[in-house]
Amino acid sequence: MDVSVPAQDQGVHPVDRRPSPGRLAAFGFQHVLVMYTGCVTVPLVFGGAAGLDVSTIGLLINADLLVAGVITLIQSLGIGKVLGVRLPVVTGATFASVTPMILIQGEYGMRAVYGSMLAAGLFGLLMAVPFARLVRYFPPLVSGVVITVIGLSLIGVAAGLITGNDPKAADYASGTRLALAAGVIVFIVLFARFVKGFAGQIGILIALVVGTAVAVPLDLTDFSDVSDADWLGLATPFHFGSPEFPVSAVVSMCVVMLVIFTESTATMLAVGEATGRPLADKDLARGLAADGLSGVLGGAMNSFPDTLFSQNVGLIRLTRVSSRYVTAVAGGILVALGLVPRLGEFVAALPGPVVGAAALVLFATVTMVGVNTLRRVDLDRGQNLTIAAVALGIGLLPEMSEGIYAKFPSWVQIVFGSGITAAAFTAFLLNLLFHHTPWGRTPSGTEGTPPAPSKEAEPVLEGAASADRGAPSAAQIT
Repeated sequence: MDVSVPAQDQGVHPVDRRPSPGRLAAFGFQHVLVMYTGCVTVPLVFGGAAGLDVSTIGLLINADLLVAGVITLIQSLGIGKVLGVRLPVVTGATFASVTPMILIQGEYGMRAVYGSMLAAGLFGLLMAVPFARLVRYFPPLVSGVVITVIGLSLIGVAAGLITGNDPKAADYASGTRLALAAGVIVFIVLFARFVKGFAGQIGILIALVVGTAVAVPLDLTDFSDVSDADWLGLATPFHFGSPEFPVSAVVSMCVVMLVIFTESTATMLAVGEATGRPLADKDLARGLAADGLSGVLGGAMNSFPDTLFSQNVGLIRLTRVSSRYVTAVAGGILVALGLVPRLGEFVAALPGPVVGAAALVLFATVTMVGVNTLRRVDLDRGQNLTIAAVALGIGLLPEMSEGIYAKFPSWVQIVFGSGITAAAFTAFLLNLLFHHTPWGRTPSGTEGTPPAPSKEAEPVLEGAASADRGAPSAAQIT
């Protein structure tokens, strides 16, 4: 008998144990702190790029936190045999959706953004079971390229927050804005270098607070509207009007949903190995269905599609607490935060250079996770190098040459004007051609190991228990 475990929990899997209320609250709050910055950065970046006012961006932030909380609760606790992987995972808005949403908003408006997201969510619900069975077609060769392009495609958005998006403005790219952004980046670097443990994991959150405090005397902040916001409230569904469904926008967001599935599958397998609870296809399907539901809820509630946050997986190893009830508490806290409009408007009013600097680090980190995923692929075998190079090049074309598809129909501009969807299409099709057709098949093993989690950092899972039954483990997919 393990004397460190309460008698009532003896024989209960660590994932299913319920810590004391005090520990539940403390560890749940830790999970929220670790993922909070990455979660709210998505509406901040999208809202800024779309030219939305502070009040509207605040609404997006509240909706984002609310949906993230609901999906985290579902993933942790599950709903029957239909939804939720029932593992200690935390979900939040994914960066993969930002660029396509910006393009859709510019071409069709906000109603099309949320209509296409709603359709993609329904597509995700329908594709959850088939995708769980076909995960072998999304190896790290595909996911690595897509993750890399996600990070690189958003660097320009971060730069726009730092400099300002209006070149005619008096303070556009001013020395003050650039110096403040540089100071935030230096703070993040020094914090990462000298602060260890849990405090080091929330360095970006602390940098946002410190950067905002410095921005106040520089006259780069405006919180005048925050006091007018309500303390409690719920965003009205379909705030921007009845949804619209342009075909090109729907196709683009459906591709994003497949990218999200790739991210979440890798993280779920990693958590299953880390906690000693291997996953079967049906477990993966329930988790992916919850991702699809996030698109439906996001489309209705003015939010964003969610994915599993891999930095929270690292926290499991740090604390050695793998109870899914802890992450369920984190989901409850996120729901509560999503019901406080004043908090959303306060976050939305953070100065652009500060948010942009933090976003720059986060987006560059996403890029490096993609590069690290590609490192797991043997690029010297088969045609892997060709696949990666062509997909990466096509994915970066619209980012490096704005308007390259300007003379094409609008549906082409939406689908291929996003580097993320262009890279995903190209990498997936080339991988099929070279590795899954009789005339292009290469020797076994040339596709490398399976996809790595694709949020801000790859989880630290050395020494995790290997999965030996059910669905393939994170080291077995080919």
